[in-house]
Amino acid sequence: MIPYGRQDIQQQDIDAVMAVLKSDFLTQGPVVPRFERGVAEKVGARHALAVNSATSALHIACLALGLGDGDWLWTSPITFVASANCGLYCGARVDFVDIDPQTYNLCPVALERKLVQAEREGRLPKVVVAVHLCGQPCDMQAIHALAEQYGFRIIEDASHAIGGEYRGEYIGNGRYSDVTVFSFHPVKIITTAEGGMALTNDDALAQRMYLLRSHGVTRDASLMTQEPDGPWYYQQVELGFNYRMTELQAALGVSQLERLDEYVATRNALAARYDDLLADLPLTTPWQHPESYSGRHLYVIRLDLDGGLVSHRQAFETLRSQGIGVNLHYIPVHLQPYYRQMGFAEGDFPKAEAYYREAISLPLFPTMSEEQQDTVVAALKQAMGRA
Repeated sequence: MIPYGRQDIQQQDIDAVMAVLKSDFLTQGPVVPRFERGVAEKVGARHALAVNSATSALHIACLALGLGDGDWLWTSPITFVASANCGLYCGARVDFVDIDPQTYNLCPVALERKLVQAEREGRLPKVVVAVHLCGQPCDMQAIHALAEQYGFRIIEDASHAIGGEYRGEYIGNGRYSDVTVFSFHPVKIITTAEGGMALTNDDALAQRMYLLRSHGVTRDASLMTQEPDGPWYYQQVELGFNYRMTELQAALGVSQLERLDEYVATRNALAARYDDLLADLPLTTPWQHPESYSGRHLYVIRLDLDGGLVSHRQAFETLRSQGIGVNLHYIPVHLQPYYRQMGFAEGDFPKAEAYYREAISLPLFPTMSEEQQDTVVAALKQAMGRA
């Protein structure tokens, strides 16, 4: 089986984790802060807070931004469910904005149209989660301009996008958002096994997220509401969570971070090779905005089904039967049973639903060989009746 994604673990990664196993700290030691500093310095952010998953990072980001009962969070329907669920965790209501059919990201034109209507109805969003699908950034300049006009806060869900760039700067620098979130799941661009990170340039947001990720407990006297009893004293000042990242995970992240640019360059080279190999097939290859440099977490094609040679499902199942671990990113969130119970239905976001009917994620990972890529393409041609 050629998987759609795969981590690359090298000896330096193993050595880094082994060093932590032999150290005094397996958690709450010096390596997590080292990883945070490394990522913050790499992307140009003031603060970085490592947590146990990108979902946790989204949750504490929403809480830090004050999202709560009666508020609205808007996001793209083409994303993993966590991008929407983080709003529900806070007691907010969730809605979606249809995608740009070229980038598959949240469409700024659709967003503006929806904001105009929402303002009339008195239900403007408090938070918009802009998802950089497959690693390609959203049009953040346009979304930021709308945020200034309509007063919402922005979280960049950059789970797919570390190492990518927008307008010549690393994604995560916070120029156009309040918080950026990265994921370090094994199929992502770099991994900590499980893990995530929230980045911000706002000191107050960083301090609140710092508390929320570790039970709301602090030993900082300046944050306490009463005088410490002694040097042992700590105080719970928030209702927080145990979202901490371990030293073992951070050690792996520190080591992987050294190869970030290499990984992204390799992914882009493989994607460019796919573009060439697939040029004559009845499908759409991923379009890339000239002002962005994608992390290329995923390589998603869209089948041209008008010819009737093959169905979407037939192509998918044929590829799987030949050992090609294709996947589909993603089922539109609003069509999930949990969200249908809230009143969402087919037809609500037609561009996202059209994407879902045609999309297939082909294998793409930094250790992928040209031979493996040729095998994928040959299998795809056979599945489409073009062998």
